[in-house]
Amino acid sequence: MERRTALVTGVGRTVGIGAGIARTLAAQGWNLVLNYWQAYDARMPWGVQPHDVQNLCDELESLGATVKALPADLEDPEAADRLLAQIAAEVGGLNALVLSHCESTDSGLLDTSVESFDRHFAVNTRASWQLIRGFAQQVDNDGGAIVALTSDHTVGNLPYGASKGALDRIVIAAARELGHLNISANVLNPGPVDTGWMEPEHREAMRRLQPTGRLGTPADIAGTVGFLLSPEGRWINGQLLKVDGGFSV
Repeated sequence: MERRTALVTGVGRTVGIGAGIARTLAAQGWNLVLNYWQAYDARMPWGVQPHDVQNLCDELESLGATVKALPADLEDPEAADRLLAQIAAEVGGLNALVLSHCESTDSGLLDTSVESFDRHFAVNTRASWQLIRGFAQQVDNDGGAIVALTSDHTVGNLPYGASKGALDRIVIAAARELGHLNISANVLNPGPVDTGWMEPEHREAMRRLQPTGRLGTPADIAGTVGFLLSPEGRWINGQLLKVDGGFSV
C-alpha cells in the first residue's frame, strides 16, 4: 500500500510529544515532514539539543518512513505558506496535518507583555490557521485529517492558554467548513505529559492527581493521534478530546 504523508509541527526534541507522534505514524506506515524551530528551544529551560532532529530522522527512516525535516519560524506571518510551498515542491501532497508546535512562556494577567502575547497568538493561533488553510487548499479527492494539540492551562499562563483556546475554535470550525473536502479536524488535549520540562516536585504533584498513578507519555498521546488520522478514526470529527488518563475528571 502506498505510504501517506503527514506534516507534524513542533518536532525539535526526541523526547517531545511531536517526536512520539512521529514514531507512531512511521510505524503505522506514514511518511513524514517534521517542522522544528531551534531558536524556540534555545529560550526554553532544556535548551537546544543540536543532534535531536537528525537522530529522530534516522530512527524514523529505520522504521521504513521517508522523512524530511524543515525549520520554520512560525511567528513570521509568511513562514507557514513558505513551509507548505517547500513541502509541495520537495515532497508532494500531504494527507494529514498534526499541529503540535507551540509558544509557551509562563505569565499571568498582570505580567504578560504585549510582545509575548502577540508572539503566542502568532505561533499558536495564526500560524495554525494558515497551515490548516494551506493544507485544505492542497488535498486531493481523498481528503485528509487534521489534529491539533491544545491545553486547559490558563491561570498563570495567560497568553498560552488564551491562544490555545482560540486554536480550539478554529479547528472545530474546520470540521464543518472543510467537510466537503473530506477533511476531518479534531483537537486533542493531552493533559500533563512529562517530556523533561517538569521539576521533580512538579512531577510528583501531577502524578498524585492522575487516577492512573502515572503521568502521560508521548506514546500515550501518539496512539490516539494515529487513530484519528486512520481511515477507522476519520468519522470522529469536530471534537475536543481529553486524552489525559483521567487527569481532568
